[in-house]
Amino acid sequence: MVKPLLVDSHCHQNFPDFEGEEDEVVSRAQDAGVGVMQNICTKIHEFPAVLAVAEKYDNVYASVGIHPHEAEKEQTTVEELVKLSNHPKVVGIGETGLDYYYEHSPREEQKESFKIHIEAARETGLGLIVHSRNADEDTVEILANEMKKGEFNGLIHCFSSSLYLAEKSIELGLYISLSGIITFKKSEELRDIVKQLPLDKLLVETDAPYLAPMPYRGKRNEPAYTQNTAEFLAEIKDVSYEEVAEITTNSFFNVFAKATRPE
Repeated sequence: MVKPLLVDSHCHQNFPDFEGEEDEVVSRAQDAGVGVMQNICTKIHEFPAVLAVAEKYDNVYASVGIHPHEAEKEQTTVEELVKLSNHPKVVGIGETGLDYYYEHSPREEQKESFKIHIEAARETGLGLIVHSRNADEDTVEILANEMKKGEFNGLIHCFSSSLYLAEKSIELGLYISLSGIITFKKSEELRDIVKQLPLDKLLVETDAPYLAPMPYRGKRNEPAYTQNTAEFLAEIKDVSYEEVAEITTNSFFNVFAKATRPE
């Protein structure tokens, strides 16, 4: 029986954690029904390595951007992001956003970088990948203000925040991507929020090598485990796994329309 197509919308396959195992990781993902993966860029100087993974595998795509942790060390321009995104395997802008939990970069520099990425997403039509931690109010304010300047598509990745952030983002036309965090024992409040969100605005991801879902908690995460998060989401929403796979996959291609759906 052919498994329904599932997409890992956010992973980091170029990280050292997977060195020497790239082929096996992609193969295990495909065996689990995870037929498409997006390799996410966090540092501009690492973009060639991010892109190399996408170029090697037909079913892996890439993004280009700077994580908010790196906003002080690395800067970019709209023009640079647009130029790099012209590559046929680049389907997303980011990850970008705000992180007030660690604050590895000053807040104002994070905000400025965030706005540059939004403009690049607007100009290219590519999906924006938003990281938001302990920054709900400012994230919503920037997204809302920028949306008034011109529409753009995107998602809140690895969502583990408030109903406020989720609902406001969805009102703006964005999507919510869920990671293995929804499977953690202490994530009851998050699961209650997910129950209230429309299934057709949700995606699934691993954020591999981080945040492995149950029953792999504490181990290295990998794209194959997207299946476990999708199974758990089906339980939360009281629907079939097949429905979750179909709807979250459709949502991925709505956000990242440049990606090609496998035949």
